[in-house]
Amino acid sequence: MKPLYRNLFLLFGIAAIVVMLITFDVDYTQLWDNLARAGMYLPAVLGVWVFVYAFNAWAFQIIVNHGTHDKHLSFWHAYKLTISGFAFSYTTPFGFGGGPYRVMELSSYIGTPRAMSSVVLYSMMHILSHICLWASSVVLFIVVYFEKVDTWLWTLFGVFAVLLMIALYFFYYGYKNGMIVKLFSLLLHIPFAKKYARRFYDKHAEAMEQVDVNIAHLHQQGRAFYSSLLLEYLARVINALEFYFILHAFGLYISFWDAILILAFSSLMGNLLFFLPMQLGAREGGLAAIIKILGISSAGVGVFTSFYTRIRELFWIFVGVSLVKVGNKRIMK
Repeated sequence: MKPLYRNLFLLFGIAAIVVMLITFDVDYTQLWDNLARAGMYLPAVLGVWVFVYAFNAWAFQIIVNHGTHDKHLSFWHAYKLTISGFAFSYTTPFGFGGGPYRVMELSSYIGTPRAMSSVVLYSMMHILSHICLWASSVVLFIVVYFEKVDTWLWTLFGVFAVLLMIALYFFYYGYKNGMIVKLFSLLLHIPFAKKYARRFYDKHAEAMEQVDVNIAHLHQQGRAFYSSLLLEYLARVINALEFYFILHAFGLYISFWDAILILAFSSLMGNLLFFLPMQLGAREGGLAAIIKILGISSAGVGVFTSFYTRIRELFWIFVGVSLVKVGNKRIMK
């Protein structure tokens, strides 16, 4: 990436941190009280993400290194791109910022089509791991809380199963055949957009087709494909420790299985409202709903959990933005 673009990402990240600090709706007295109450659980919450990002980076490294090129991305550089990429995804609507950052960092080594296909593949794998978490959490809920599954929940689970099968077919088709050209072709039929979409497609059709070829290439390498998916899924499971520690700090001594269910439901709500920066309000609403379903006292839990997660996000956004200017001389060998 050119130094100018990297500096622009850095400035944007700094501006985003300043805005979030200014709009963080907690006075200093409340902030200090919450920090005192958190005790050693706050470092534990922050530390969980050292391992979450490690598994994310490992999956990203596998995807990049199994592309149609002869370059090698080291684990530590994959770790850097992962943390910085998620920092920009957190601070932009639709999570848009992380993808372009990774593409621009990798494109000077392996070319834009290969860099784009690697990033698109990882994004698809990241979403697919969420779907796997939600599916396994439904099974976990039925096993652990079978007596709570009434007619309404059975109906809801049935609808979810149908949507899950549709989503899995979509991902299978996308991995097997590529999906960039297919998705972009939809723009060619939208009024007001089709003129500009046609112009862009005619100019970049070959590059977009190459991206689809690279996407299908990974699917043909079964071991790399399923290894990266497993690592992403394990990252989601480790992420559940965040809610485990938060609720223990609040005095709610839940099991790790409950933490997985809470993570799955709150992340489902957050992803349904993905267009909100930092998923503002979505996760808190999902958290309050699942805690009520599990029969856990929920008075004040949403606010306290929100405090923890916002502090954690601010911390890792700061780390990710800081890493933008670190270790860029030779990302790939």
